Formats: sequence, C-alpha cells, structure tokens
Amino acid sequence: MRTEMRTEIRIEKLATQFQRLALWVAIVAIGLLCTLTPAWAEDYNKEFLVGRDFSNRDLTDSSFNHANLRESNFSHANLQGVSFFAANLEASNLVGADLRNATLDSARISEADLSDANLEGAFAFNAKFESSKIDGADFTDTQMREDTRLLLCKLATGRNSVTGRETRETLYCDE
Repeated sequence: MRTEMRTEIRIEKLATQFQRLALWVAIVAIGLLCTLTPAWAEDYNKEFLVGRDFSNRDLTDSSFNHANLRESNFSHANLQGVSFFAANLEASNLVGADLRNATLDSARISEADLSDANLEGAFAFNAKFESSKIDGADFTDTQMREDTRLLLCKLATGRNSVTGRETRETLYCDE
C-alpha cells in the first residue's frame, strides 16, 4: 500500500513538473513569435538603391524608409505591409505590385508606373503621385490627402485584373 502511494505521489510530482515545463516552453515560444520579424522581411532603410530590380520578389513587411529607389523595378512584387516612408520611388516600375497595407506616407512616387497595382488599405498621406500612370490600380481604402485624390481622379482609368475594381471607383472620383 505504501509503495502504491509513493508511486502516485511521484507521478503527481512528475505531472506538475511537466506542466510547468510545457507552460514555460509556451511562454518562450509566444515571446519569440511576438518579437521576431518574418524571416523574409528585410531592412533597406536609407539605402541608395537606384535602378535595382526587386521584381517578382516577396518583400512582405520589409522597410525602405528614406531609401532612394528611383527607377527601381518592383513589378509584380509582394509588397504587403512594406514601409516606404519618405522613400524616393520616382520613375519606378510598380506594375502589378501588391501594396496592400503598405506605408507610402511622404513618398515620392512621381512618374512611376502603378498600372494594375493593388494599394488596398495603404497609407499614402503626403505621397506625391504627379505624372504617375495608374491604369487599373486599386486604391480601395487608401488613406490620402483630398488634393492627391483629386489629382489621381484626373489620371484614373482601367480595372484591376486581380480585384476587378475600376480605378475611378476605388478613388471615389464620381462623388
């Protein structure tokens, strides 16, 4: 009888230790997940990247803040959640780029080609789009200044091939 009780006590102690270890492992794993950036996210902040080819790349959550990206190629790249804060994207190729939830605040996107790009949910306040091509671009829920929206309405044509939305409708041009 005593041996059975000792065995039961040992099993209970082991179970408690195992539960504590499992809880500790879970806490550490959650902590790592919360602090790590995705393995594919890259930091290009303040870099001189004029004319670079980033086409067809997955750059999700990467950062290009204050980078000089003039005449760079981002065609068909996955740029979801990417930050281009105050970046120079003048004359860049963004054809078919996925810019959903990207930060374009204070970026210079003048003379760029945004044909068929998806900017759904992007933050583009103070972004400069002068003379850019936006045929088929989707600006659904993109936050921008009213004067910028009105400028883009003068350029807006086409329908996005992925979302099926007309550029003019996504910019609320007819309201």
